[in-house]
Amino acid sequence: MLAMIHSAGLLGIEAYPLSVEVDICLSAFPKWHTVGLAESEVKESRERVVAAIKNSGYDFAQRKITINLAPADIKKEGTALDLPIALGLLFASGLIQNKEINSFLCVGELSLNGEVRPIRGLLSMALMAAKRQMAGILVSRENADEAAMVESVPVYGINTLSEAVEFLEGRLALTPHKGKSFSCSSPHHSLDFDEICGQHQARRAIEVAAAGAHNLLLIGPPGSGKTMLASRMPTILPPLSFQESLETSRVYSVSSLLNGHGPLLTQRPFRSPHHSVSDAGLIGGGSYPKPGEVSLAHNGVLFLDEMPEFRKNVLEQLRQPMEEGSVTISRASMSLTYPASFILVGAMNPCPCGFQGHPRIACRCNPTMIQKYKNKLSGPLLDRIDLQIEVPPVPFDEMMGESTGRENSEKIRRRVIKARALQRERFHKEGIWLNAQMGPGLVKKYCELPAEGRQIMKTMMNKFHLSARAFNRILKVARTLADMEESSILQTSHLLEAVQYRCIDRQLMDI
Repeated sequence: MLAMIHSAGLLGIEAYPLSVEVDICLSAFPKWHTVGLAESEVKESRERVVAAIKNSGYDFAQRKITINLAPADIKKEGTALDLPIALGLLFASGLIQNKEINSFLCVGELSLNGEVRPIRGLLSMALMAAKRQMAGILVSRENADEAAMVESVPVYGINTLSEAVEFLEGRLALTPHKGKSFSCSSPHHSLDFDEICGQHQARRAIEVAAAGAHNLLLIGPPGSGKTMLASRMPTILPPLSFQESLETSRVYSVSSLLNGHGPLLTQRPFRSPHHSVSDAGLIGGGSYPKPGEVSLAHNGVLFLDEMPEFRKNVLEQLRQPMEEGSVTISRASMSLTYPASFILVGAMNPCPCGFQGHPRIACRCNPTMIQKYKNKLSGPLLDRIDLQIEVPPVPFDEMMGESTGRENSEKIRRRVIKARALQRERFHKEGIWLNAQMGPGLVKKYCELPAEGRQIMKTMMNKFHLSARAFNRILKVARTLADMEESSILQTSHLLEAVQYRCIDRQLMDI
């Protein structure tokens, strides 16, 4: 007898419809064939499925069994096909009579005693099921909260294989799982900007970066507060919208990192990989491609501490995601695209010892060492970093000063939210939301310079030999500064401040 069960597979973070076709026929010699480019995890499901069926109390005699996983030209991996394979075997054996099983999407891993376990990537599968207007989804009860965040498709959480069979046979009544409500309120952070002493220019630069989603590089000696400043950036970013949370949660779900965060992420991610990270770890990839740190930082912050200590070939691969907001992993059989729209915050010392230009400590590096250290950040990479700020040592008087006059994160966040609201209103017909996402055409449209500003930019281009990309990024920062002051036009003061944040990229190459 032939049976077909609807399921789903994953390509990157996108789910695709997958059919599990089961054929059982009499044979003197029991055999089991799985076809359709099944990887080792799927082939091993044979032992799990047979034990789960028998331990759930069903009489299952080994016969000649053929399982086809369609489409057959895509590799199948993971354990999500255990449940549909088991249901297909029971349906083909005549132990399930209800033909409405074909209208459900079934996914889940089985234990040897028939327990249904959670899987990764269910959020994307639920979105696919909703798009295909499936009658419902059968999943592990532990996964039900995640799937139920897609409200347009009923989700039925089950604990065991026998519960799934009884539900499909109509002997067990299950109500669709109700998803948890998504809260857009401001998240609570244990860190706060009022803990930072001094560093007024750096604080201002971080606020500008948060307001327009601009990339930022902090340059200063050890102990000046670069890491402290960067770690507090998430505290001034606006709360995640439902759509942003859904996009980022899909990446975490596929990477099996959503556990502990609830059905959806409620805080913007802050990723800080170690400088020994590989290119696959940072960008994504591997023998079975997985999202990298740039995708896990989607709609949040990617912090690279001691940036020149990262391998140069790894840093150079940041160019595409920084420019396009996505990263494409190409393999011989497939090409996968992961979202990677993040704010890059880098931190570095001015030289290997860290004390070049320090007012009190002498630098121990010779010019060759300094040049080699600074050359680890290439010109094209620096071009893509909008704000490049010097972070000097904090004077004693500022460290011992009263904290009552310092702005806290909540006050700064309100200004950032206000500036971003102006950008959303401006770009609502352009397909983007933030100033950093503007292309050259939109820069020309929304960043028109006054006559005095044109002369300033001409002087800066000639003096610092800035590229066209750097020119556009200066204008984007100036546009953000104007939004922070609720100004509809770019003024000379906005342009001068934006230029002030940009000159270090050329000074880095000078000794």
